[in-house]
Amino acid sequence: MPLSDVRVIAMGKLLAGPFCAQLLGDSGAEVIKVEAPGEGDARRGWGRVKPQGLSLHWPIIGRNKKSITLNLRSAQGQEIVRKLVAQADVLVENFRPGTLERWGLSPEENWKVNRGLVVTRVTGYGQTGPYASRAGFGVVGEAMGGFRYVTGDPATPPARVSVSIGDELVGTFAALGTLVALHHRQNTGRGQVVDASLYESVFAMMEALVPDWEVGGYQHERTGSILPGVAPSNVYPALDGSALIAGNRDTIFQRLTEVMGRPELAADPRFATHDARGANSEELDRIVSAWSSPQESGHLLDALHEAGVPAGLIYRAKDMPEDPHFKARESIVRLKHEVLGEFPMRPGPRSGARRTQHRRLPRPAGPQRRRGRGAADRRDHLARSRHEQAH
Repeated sequence: MPLSDVRVIAMGKLLAGPFCAQLLGDSGAEVIKVEAPGEGDARRGWGRVKPQGLSLHWPIIGRNKKSITLNLRSAQGQEIVRKLVAQADVLVENFRPGTLERWGLSPEENWKVNRGLVVTRVTGYGQTGPYASRAGFGVVGEAMGGFRYVTGDPATPPARVSVSIGDELVGTFAALGTLVALHHRQNTGRGQVVDASLYESVFAMMEALVPDWEVGGYQHERTGSILPGVAPSNVYPALDGSALIAGNRDTIFQRLTEVMGRPELAADPRFATHDARGANSEELDRIVSAWSSPQESGHLLDALHEAGVPAGLIYRAKDMPEDPHFKARESIVRLKHEVLGEFPMRPGPRSGARRTQHRRLPRPAGPQRRRGRGAADRRDHLARSRHEQAH
């Protein structure tokens, strides 16, 4: 496994920081997750559907991690953290700025016992700036980073994407920053702080949003299913549903017109260039829709794929497990859950020609996670004893 020589101490809860640690664990890092005594990570209880009372979110974000409980507000818990980081490569946390400092666990303090430690800090607004101390959740970062305003239909208020895209973006950037910092340490022997913020991670995905405004005077707005100035690129009707067709590049548009039996459209001044198609997108969409609507989606897609025109269906969860491409690439991995049995989940990164190995699911949340301080003390003592023995 690529990161099998990396040990990560993961503190914090919910999604942004834990997703960063999950990505590192998926690639082989040993991840020791620190949870609050008596309650654990709130993600253990999340989800709309809870078979046998168990969260279906937790096995995914908690996979490839070893959990311990520590009271980080106590001197004893803080001392155990120091012993853990003394033997670690990375510390990941997603508390508000200043929290580690109040606990005596700042990067500077941790570097006294391990100068090579990479400290990855995941927050809403970053470690500096006038908003740094504010509470930050993914939806706020998505709004501030520009994503929320341009999402949805122009006739309705800004919409939320129904997954936690902001949290997972900042977790991804945090993991990337962690790998860069580990490379720096390899050359210098010194750890660094990785400062990953939600709003900047979202903003990094916004392409030319600000130059379009500052330089070009163009304000991006919500546009529904289309991308302004890019056509044909939309969801088009079919006899048994719909299909996505993206024929917006000149050469691809020419192929599309040939499939449609309308090669003259490629030379039509209204559609002959990228800019012309963008300016006449509504008319072009009507033409493509008139061609696609009498055809079954399977026949339509077969013809488009044969011609090299990007096209596809809009998948729901139930469409994915039986799809031959999902199966061939192991895009859904399945591990054994000790209560629920076979458990499907999204994959980790691909290393070479194969998926990185998914080694283990976390134990399910249950009575053993809710025994209170007594059980937490025993686990704290176990963690302390193991690491004292290692000295």
